[in-house]
Amino acid sequence: MTTVKGFSFAARPAGIRKSGRLDLGLIFSSVPATCAGVFTTNKIQAAPVLVTAPRVAAGRCQAVLINSGNANACTGEPGLRDARCCGRLLADCLGIDEKLVAVSSTGVIGHPLPMPVMQAAIPDLPRGLSPDAVEDVAAAMMTTDSFAKLSSRQGAVAGMPYTLLGMAKGAGMIHPNMATMLAFVMTDACVEPNFLQQALRDAVANSFNIITVDRDTSTNDMVLVMANGEAKTPEIVAGSPEAKEFSTLLREVLLDLAKMIVRDGEGATKLVHVQVEGAADAADARRVAYHVATSSLVKTAFFGEDANWGRIIAAVGYSGAQVDPDRIAICFGDVPVVQKGLGTGPELEAQATEVLKRAEFSVCIDLGIGNGRAEYYTSDLTYDYVKINAAYRT
Repeated sequence: MTTVKGFSFAARPAGIRKSGRLDLGLIFSSVPATCAGVFTTNKIQAAPVLVTAPRVAAGRCQAVLINSGNANACTGEPGLRDARCCGRLLADCLGIDEKLVAVSSTGVIGHPLPMPVMQAAIPDLPRGLSPDAVEDVAAAMMTTDSFAKLSSRQGAVAGMPYTLLGMAKGAGMIHPNMATMLAFVMTDACVEPNFLQQALRDAVANSFNIITVDRDTSTNDMVLVMANGEAKTPEIVAGSPEAKEFSTLLREVLLDLAKMIVRDGEGATKLVHVQVEGAADAADARRVAYHVATSSLVKTAFFGEDANWGRIIAAVGYSGAQVDPDRIAICFGDVPVVQKGLGTGPELEAQATEVLKRAEFSVCIDLGIGNGRAEYYTSDLTYDYVKINAAYRT
């Protein structure tokens, strides 16, 4: 992967997970970085979220400590103390202010952190820091993920290049307004703090908040962006051409990661791009996209490679959006299966079935009313999803 000036990484198998896999990671900036964050909207929030959110709100961060295998959620005041203790220990080892440490956890809810394990492993992390160990940290975040998720882009300010590098984890409990996912983006650009926060919110709205796997939103989700300025670029400020480019690149990185999460959805075999156009407005388009993308009946039809457009048009009808049944059109890929609210016949439906055999395809819905547009990315719902989640704690 591309390196980012001033950032280094470390990971190790601490023993939080019984498997002996990498389960503890560190992201470190050589200097305090401007930081922005977006967190779960779940009203039950894990200790690391409660500790990290106010620190990020102050706008600075230098290190991120990440563990998998234990969410440190629903662990009460002891869980908060443990999260703070881990951050303090890491800060002491790095020689930085503990308020510059973000802590992040993912895994089983309701179990206390194994503090003897954490206290033994954390001091080893700084000794392993390397600019080339980013893939190890991405692997250390994984729970039911089947592959590490990484994406990068290059930009420039006044001819001076900078890099964005992002990593994420997530495969289950994935739903808009954050899900069981962690994502961290590092850039060596110099970015004005208020603009960085707004750019992140806009990018999340058009990436992580338009994906779904199973309609569940977790307690631990967070997305952080750290900009340390080590590329020595002029500061990127809102309203500038450089700001527009940075926002585009950030959104591209997050959308790459978001699509990887859906593609890696627990048991998933399909990545489906639901596109809605012709709605009365953008809000109506989003309602339709949401209900189609989250329908269990639609998702199981995708798994069965059944071009059952009836399930889709039914979801359109109950979405709450303004619809005229006689204007609706639906396509699988470029194959029309519904025109003016009526099926196009068995021959085209057979062609649509061939589209559904692909690992990635689109479903396009035109309501024929206005100019509203929206999109979602979803997965199919498979036997393996049930197996994975039935045995998650065993």
